[in-house]
Amino acid sequence: MSEQPKIKKMIKFTNQFVSISRFLLFTLFLFSCYTQVWAQDSTKVKKWHFLAEPYLMFPYMDGETGIDNALILPVEANPSDIFSHLQMAAMLYFEARTGKWAITTDLVYMNLKQDVTSGKLISSGKLNVKQTIWEVAGFYSIFSFWEVGVGGRLNYLQTEHEVHINTLPIGNTKTETGNHNETWFDPVIKTRFLADVKDKWLFQLIGDVGGFGVGSKLTWQVQGYAGYRFCKLFQLSAGYRYLSTDYISGEEPKEFTFNMSEFGPVIRFGFNF
Repeated sequence: MSEQPKIKKMIKFTNQFVSISRFLLFTLFLFSCYTQVWAQDSTKVKKWHFLAEPYLMFPYMDGETGIDNALILPVEANPSDIFSHLQMAAMLYFEARTGKWAITTDLVYMNLKQDVTSGKLISSGKLNVKQTIWEVAGFYSIFSFWEVGVGGRLNYLQTEHEVHINTLPIGNTKTETGNHNETWFDPVIKTRFLADVKDKWLFQLIGDVGGFGVGSKLTWQVQGYAGYRFCKLFQLSAGYRYLSTDYISGEEPKEFTFNMSEFGPVIRFGFNF
């Protein structure tokens, strides 16, 4: 007799468990159907597509920077030079697209130290450069493969130098240190050509020109990439980027010069959602 109540409780518990399980499964089924319909409706209304791309650049630098004509520091470095002195780097591209419109943002931050090239005036020295470039642009699709747009690049530059300058009599030097900060904005006109082959192979060519004396005297950039989409979520691309900036501020004899070309291969890791 003592076993019967236990058996009845087990049967009751089992029936309750089955009922609750059926209810949960039915609720989950309704929820999944609802969210699927809602997602379809929302895509019909918005059709937003987002792309996030952290990336690496292996840069070359060629140009000059400094204050006044007496202390223009020449810079000429290859990727091995830069990465041997690199303190920190972060690069991120983000794009939001709907219909014929696209909004893009590109953020680059570098902190590096570079040896100053010796010459008749300079015996030796070091240059520390912290550079942040934030670009925002909007594109409109003229054709499926061609887009035009406008945007701007916000530049923040912080330089610190310690140089040993040759003096008379021959063999003597004096040490000079200093730092300088500059922030400026360059409006740019942009265009890009896109190709998507079988929704797998991706090709892109981007060009822009700007400055126009608002910030830089002239700045221009060319980028070209080829990539492969492994799945709806992930894609990988590689290419080349060339950015030239000719910026001068202040008045002689204390004007600041940043006339620099930064160029090199790029690897991008894309995530679609």
